[in-house]
Amino acid sequence: MNSPGTPAKKSRLALFIIIGLIAGIALGFTLNEKYLVEENSKLAALDASVAQVDAELERATGTAQQVELEARLDTLGEERNAVLAAREKKVEPFSLLADIFLRLIKMIVAPLVFTTLVVGVARLGHIAAVGRIGGRTLLWFVAASLTSLLLGMLLVNIFEPGVAMNLPLPYEAAGSTIVSAGLSLKEFLYHVFPTSVIDAMARNEILQIVVFSLFFGVATAAIGEPGKMVITFMDAVAHVILQMTGYVMYLAPVAVFGAMTAIIAKQGLGILGVYSILIGEFYFGLFILWVLLGLAAYFVVGKRVIELFRHIREPILLAFSTSSSEAAFPKTMEELRRFGCKDKVVSFVLPLGYSFNLDGSMMYMTFASLFIAQSYGMHLPLATQLSMLLVLMITSKGIAGVPRASLVVIAGTLATFDIPEAGLALLLGIDPLLDMGRSATNVVGNSVATVVVSKWEESTDARPAQMSKA
Repeated sequence: MNSPGTPAKKSRLALFIIIGLIAGIALGFTLNEKYLVEENSKLAALDASVAQVDAELERATGTAQQVELEARLDTLGEERNAVLAAREKKVEPFSLLADIFLRLIKMIVAPLVFTTLVVGVARLGHIAAVGRIGGRTLLWFVAASLTSLLLGMLLVNIFEPGVAMNLPLPYEAAGSTIVSAGLSLKEFLYHVFPTSVIDAMARNEILQIVVFSLFFGVATAAIGEPGKMVITFMDAVAHVILQMTGYVMYLAPVAVFGAMTAIIAKQGLGILGVYSILIGEFYFGLFILWVLLGLAAYFVVGKRVIELFRHIREPILLAFSTSSSEAAFPKTMEELRRFGCKDKVVSFVLPLGYSFNLDGSMMYMTFASLFIAQSYGMHLPLATQLSMLLVLMITSKGIAGVPRASLVVIAGTLATFDIPEAGLALLLGIDPLLDMGRSATNVVGNSVATVVVSKWEESTDARPAQMSKA
């Protein structure tokens, strides 16, 4: 009998999500053509009027004329907001389906980050005992994480996939401002260090939760034997919360249906062209990341990198088809041992990699966060984007490689930078397609990390290499 976490269950969930996606597109198209024609026509006319007044304002020379044109813009803006509100009211039942799902996702952000990060840091507390293996593993993880995040940030700024969405800001976010480089050192430090972890969890302040978790994890490792009970308890709680995440994900097909219905009803089928562009650009980015990881492995293990990819092709396919890098974990461990890595290296590096080295997921987080900002016409300065990158760098270390767990980190990051969290609904429909690629990439990244660290430690068995040369 299949458990809720088996690949068969996950495959059925992916199928239901695709069904919800298709049904939402079909219903949304019908509503766009039949139910929201009046509102969409008014919006198109108002947008044309706004563009015309803007052009006149640029050419205006007299103060009186400028004041008159600005007043007209204010009036048109009020009319546009009224039409948007009326349109939103009509599709509200469908939007609520996605909103409830997003609230449930946000519900588990704080406890999931806290428990998984405490367990990961407490186990990393054994670095002093394992010496060079721990240090070199951490060095590789940091380098690979930064490479993934920077590559994602670079590509999303080059391609700008969200610009074509041209969505209005949600009402509650209409007056918000993006945290910029102008943030003072005092404000930044106050934002990072919590006065109360309970308050930080209540407000989903991810950075503050991370800081507390780091202290808690290090202290847990430092007290020795009693700390093992804490680690065991936290690990159990983390698995309970991950199980809750699985339950919440069962609602994903309904949320996808509601989100796609609302989006297509308001924007029309033309919006799908933007999604196809986003998917293509994201997979192109993953391809580049695979090439970079392969080159890094080549400089360490030489031509055996080809043999490595032959060994892990089955785990890659398993992760891709189930949208879960965890589903491929046992097979990956087995194949890495067959490749020639020693058990002590595989046992140490690979499990840590599933919490600390999710290369595909981190690239997706950068893509998704900046895509949502671009969709709402928000320009983020380079300094702000780098700050976001560092936040993702830290918070992603506390999330296990389970299907769509990246949404949890993205939700917290959007809140940190005042980007409308409702933008997550833009990604729900295509997230399964993106999840397949990033899960497979996570397997590649962790496999390369294990082999590289193994070679650095001169722990790779020479026999497979000799056999391959024979």
